Amino acid sequence: MSHSNTTFDNLPDEKQQRIIDEATREFAEYGYHQASVNRIVTRLGIAKGSLFKYFGTKQGLFEHLFDRAVAQFKGPLKAARGASPDRDVFRGIEQSLLAGVNFIESHPMIYRIYLKMLFQENFPMREKFLTEVRKASAKYLRPMVEQGIASGQLRPDLDTDMAIHLLDSVMDRFLQSWSVPHLDGGIGLYQASREDVINKAAAVTDMLRCGLGNTASAGDKA
Repeated sequence: MSHSNTTFDNLPDEKQQRIIDEATREFAEYGYHQASVNRIVTRLGIAKGSLFKYFGTKQGLFEHLFDRAVAQFKGPLKAARGASPDRDVFRGIEQSLLAGVNFIESHPMIYRIYLKMLFQENFPMREKFLTEVRKASAKYLRPMVEQGIASGQLRPDLDTDMAIHLLDSVMDRFLQSWSVPHLDGGIGLYQASREDVINKAAAVTDMLRCGLGNTASAGDKA
């Protein structure tokens, strides 16, 4: 749900993008409380009243950025989920990990905002925003898990909700490890080369396959 109004939506695309970029930069660098609308409008060269006319409040501006970021992240993930023509669930998971890294490379400021939200307890509406992130992730993963169980690729005794929680946790920590040095845990994932990221995504996926995969089905195929 967008928190802008038609005045903002009717602006030329280039102007909209400039406003979004400067606001994203401000929240990424300073967090929510220290972010300054004055700094944003000064860099943009527009009146402070214009920004409030577009979004109402600083909170309205942030909510618009949040909604926009979630929508942007969904596109690459959906493409990754459908990238496996043979509907291999684990291939879809592997491609999702890589799509996440690609997104962070393309939108580093957005991910910095997410990390601040994740680790700063005083972040406004933190519970609301993180709940929405987790719900969006679960909505993305549920069809993969259900299809995997139905097709026999995943163990038939899996608790679907627990499997979704596990995959969400693995994917979230994988991306954090690529982005934050002290969360890497010594595995060499932080800012790793593309080749190393691909190899580590494959290694994580293989581990998940061993734990979640239907070994009986695999044995039948052998």
